[in-house]
Amino acid sequence: MKDIIQNIKQNFKLIIGVFVIGIFLGWLFFHSGGESAQQSQEMESHEGHDHESADPTTWTCSMHPQIKQDKPGDCPICGMDLIPLASMDSGGDDVDPNEITMSESAAKLASIQTMVVETGTPQKSIHLQGKIQEDERRISELTARFGGRIEELFVNFKGQNVRKGEKLATIYSPELVTSQRELLEAISYKETRPALYKAAKGKLKLWDLNDEQIKAIEENGEPQLYFDVLSPMSGTVTMRHVALGDYVKEGTALFKVVDLTRVWALFDAYESDLPWIKVNDEVEYTIQSLPGKTYSGKVSFIDPFIDGKTRVAKVRVDLKNPKLEIKPEMFTTGILESKIAGSGNEILIPKTALLWTGKRAVVYVKVQDRENPSFLYREIVLGPEAGNFYVVADGLNEGEEIAVNGVFKIDAASQLQGLPSMMNPDGGAGSTPHDMSKMDMGGGKKSEGSTQSEAHTEQMEMNKSMGKIDAAPAFIRQLTEVYNKYLVMKNGFVATDTKKVSAAAKAVQSAIKAVDMGLLKGNDHMVWMGQLGALEQPIQSIGQSNDIVQQRIEFAKFNLAFYKSLKTFGLSSTETYYQYCPMANGDKGAYWMSETKEIRNPYFGNVMLGCGENRETLK
Repeated sequence: MKDIIQNIKQNFKLIIGVFVIGIFLGWLFFHSGGESAQQSQEMESHEGHDHESADPTTWTCSMHPQIKQDKPGDCPICGMDLIPLASMDSGGDDVDPNEITMSESAAKLASIQTMVVETGTPQKSIHLQGKIQEDERRISELTARFGGRIEELFVNFKGQNVRKGEKLATIYSPELVTSQRELLEAISYKETRPALYKAAKGKLKLWDLNDEQIKAIEENGEPQLYFDVLSPMSGTVTMRHVALGDYVKEGTALFKVVDLTRVWALFDAYESDLPWIKVNDEVEYTIQSLPGKTYSGKVSFIDPFIDGKTRVAKVRVDLKNPKLEIKPEMFTTGILESKIAGSGNEILIPKTALLWTGKRAVVYVKVQDRENPSFLYREIVLGPEAGNFYVVADGLNEGEEIAVNGVFKIDAASQLQGLPSMMNPDGGAGSTPHDMSKMDMGGGKKSEGSTQSEAHTEQMEMNKSMGKIDAAPAFIRQLTEVYNKYLVMKNGFVATDTKKVSAAAKAVQSAIKAVDMGLLKGNDHMVWMGQLGALEQPIQSIGQSNDIVQQRIEFAKFNLAFYKSLKTFGLSSTETYYQYCPMANGDKGAYWMSETKEIRNPYFGNVMLGCGENRETLK
């Protein structure tokens, strides 16, 4: 029994020892492994840590640079990923402090495209509208050389063709009879008093009697009672001022005779077109009343004066008309393919490369030898417009590279950083849309449960509902002038008059170009720039087209953009009606503005003049 107890004690001690040793080894193993795991975890965490995140970074949207946040996320306007604004900075001693540098990803998102500036010959197709007019050098006005009574009339209506020397009328003149008798009496004193004879004969000559008629009077020995009025040229009688039995005084207008075998095609050239037109330029034109025929001629004269009301100068082309099929006052349409008058190679840039404030023309020049796309603001001097291009008179050199797409986004980023920009040429903090600096963008107090994106969306919706921008009165007056020109075009559509529509569309286009966008500040300027592109394309197409169907398609596009402009900026002391026809534009429906509440449909004219309804009144 004692042996058993002693064995149990020994085994118990052994078990206790093994247990203690096991605990010690386990503690040693797991403590060391825990430290290793913790160290490994800390190293992994340290390796994955962004050391640069400690630096303060402003995040912005490449499409909407007015958005600034202190952390990454989505743009509250378009939902795109925000990019660090710091990536747009550049360093180096050779870097111009006014450079705007963009990352490759930002440039790609902003669709930045560039081109190398080249020289070329500016060319432009000038569309001209005009009328046929009589040649002023081939007009003869017949007046009475002596007083008398119209005894016979051989021309009874306007438009009658006559030949040179043909009798137009016969006049009985008591004064002329008396003068003839003085001549017959003076013949007897021809030898003794020759001066008296010459005076009597000269008096008859002053009354347009020729030597043959005077000789016939002397031979007959009797005064001639009736004298014929003869046509001085072959042509068409365009005016008859007397009737049979009328009494006329000396100097009274009798007839107007015009030679229509040669006529003028007089075209209207706007001020912007004049630099492109010079004498001897070839013009191809058609006459509306003579379809299927094309005429060509050279510019023979350019009016040195511009009409103060229409703002056009007359351009003349001489035209032969032997068959008299071309009538004065016929409408004609011509195209003049021209190089700018007196120019050789010029620097040309596309319109998309230009930012225009009404006072300044701005481009962004790419800086070479940069790792990331970098641009510099530059003001240039523009020459004439050349189709989709502008001639650069000063400010750019051949071989320089400029941005031609995404220019407005570069300018917005430049303005955001306080660098020189379109609206701030001297640099400095730029204005933000609708004074977004005052908006709650996350730093201010928000209602409970409201996020930064939701607050911004609410503010944008509020701005959208307000719609109207308080623009400068001068800008609104200029926009109202565009509206007045628009009404002429709209009424041309009502009358289905293609020529009137084209001419009025060009007047609208000129009025739009005359709007001084420099009167707008901050985002108001940006809003107008955005609307300007939507206005220019359709109005240009309307002015260049001779197809009323195509013109009405473009008119529908223009109205949508123009309504937005009028709704945004308003009119000066003017009320207009926004009207709609569901059957217009191929049953898609179309809108237009009208000065009267009465419906006069410009898409159908007399076919369905009253089709439509008033949708809104803009005051």
